[in-house]
Amino acid sequence: MNIQNLSAYDPFADLGEDQIKAPVQGEAKKVQQQQNYVHIRIQQRNGRKTLTTLQGLPKEYDNKKILKAFKKEFACNGTIVDDEELGQVIQLQGDQRQKIAGFLIEEGIPKQDVKVHGF
Repeated sequence: MNIQNLSAYDPFADLGEDQIKAPVQGEAKKVQQQQNYVHIRIQQRNGRKTLTTLQGLPKEYDNKKILKAFKKEFACNGTIVDDEELGQVIQLQGDQRQKIAGFLIEEGIPKQDVKVHGF
């Protein structure tokens, strides 16, 4: 008698060995293209205060100039934080997710590459 409900479930079993090991030369472009997203996230500070973070901007954009434009356009304060894993992350005060997404799409970043996260 074989009971399927009692067996342990591995959520990573469907990945397969080819996605876990290092990519081959031709597959490197596919992996790199998948990771070229611009992520816009919101973080809760204390009380009603929030912080919006922007990471993954392409290298051809100057983060300092973009931050200056964000601060002037959205009437908020912000900073650039250097992270070891994520690189340079732009932080803005308040919930600026939709405004940032609209600004980036207007400036030429494809809409499918901009990922907005959060509640």
